[in-house]
Amino acid sequence: MMIVYAVIVLGVLIFVHEFGHFLVAKLFNVKVEKFSLGFGPKLVGKKIGETEYLVSAFPLGGYVKMFGEGGFIEGAESHHPASEEGEENGAAPAGEAVAVPRELTAEEKSRSFAHKPPLARIAIVMAGPAFNLVFAWLAFIVLCMLGVPSITTKIGEVLKDKPAAKAGVQKNDVITAINGKGIAHWEEVAEAIAATKGQPVVVAVKRNGADLQFTIVPEPRISKNLFGEKVNGFAIGVASAGEVVTEHFGPIEAIGKGTVQTGKVIEITVMSLVKLAQRVVPLDSLGGPIMIAKMAGETAQAGGSSFLAFMALLSVNLGVLNLLPVPVLDGGHLFFFFWELIFRRPVSQKAREYAQQVGLMLLLGLMILAFYNDIIRYFVGQG
Repeated sequence: MMIVYAVIVLGVLIFVHEFGHFLVAKLFNVKVEKFSLGFGPKLVGKKIGETEYLVSAFPLGGYVKMFGEGGFIEGAESHHPASEEGEENGAAPAGEAVAVPRELTAEEKSRSFAHKPPLARIAIVMAGPAFNLVFAWLAFIVLCMLGVPSITTKIGEVLKDKPAAKAGVQKNDVITAINGKGIAHWEEVAEAIAATKGQPVVVAVKRNGADLQFTIVPEPRISKNLFGEKVNGFAIGVASAGEVVTEHFGPIEAIGKGTVQTGKVIEITVMSLVKLAQRVVPLDSLGGPIMIAKMAGETAQAGGSSFLAFMALLSVNLGVLNLLPVPVLDGGHLFFFFWELIFRRPVSQKAREYAQQVGLMLLLGLMILAFYNDIIRYFVGQG
């Protein structure tokens, strides 16, 4: 079943991405020749109007093929009469179609991607990643309305001889405020303590219905952040009871919460890429299709909200990764178009072809690494 869930996740996210390109291309009157979910050999397809809609063999991507996307017309089929001289010079024999470069008509230029202004091409290419980010934003809004689990501020353990214990804080106390600011979630406790930078802090708690206050001096602590890096911070010596509640938000509040959450996930995704480049995050942490399939199956079994949250996270990753300035990705195309916009001339065809080859090799290398990590992680490692 995990393969089915993986196909659903990838299918939806690829459709959203390609639909972004497709819709904005249509808005700029660009002729879309093909809209494919997947790549490689065609499995099924149907032409509606001027566009052929396809489902292709490999579901790890997709594409929208636009008229004039390569920057020039590939050619028009024409027929040449047979002649001995023509055949000796390599001309096509009678009746055989050959591609002959030609000038585009005014109508064709008006529908050609390559003949659109740089800003229009930038908008068309940007639309794919943007739609993925918008999808994630909408998903987080829906999740906020369905209900978001959060850890309460109930204390489960007060560490012996630490600042909180010395001040009189006890197990099962519920933190209600720090320095007069209301606290509702456990993650806010650590943030508030860190913000004091070691200065005395007033912690308000509720104990058996009574409101109490304690002045505590946080002590320095070395901990690890999300990326495993050691960071200096401060703590008062309490641990969460792990009590979880589900919070529901109305549509207006959910928009705000969903926006904040989307921003956080984008920030974490970007920082993960930076840390990966810095080798802070090891390369063996990269995952590929097998990891996606496994996580899709696990989150689907956990419930619809977990599955939707996983799709939102993956959608942000897809959107951000596609904006990287790597040829063959959307970001690579955007780099060329911004170059053209700034310097008033396009990047040469030869330079673009060379960059595409380098980008393709880099992308293939990352895919091979991700597959290798998956195999080691889920098959060799279990052996």
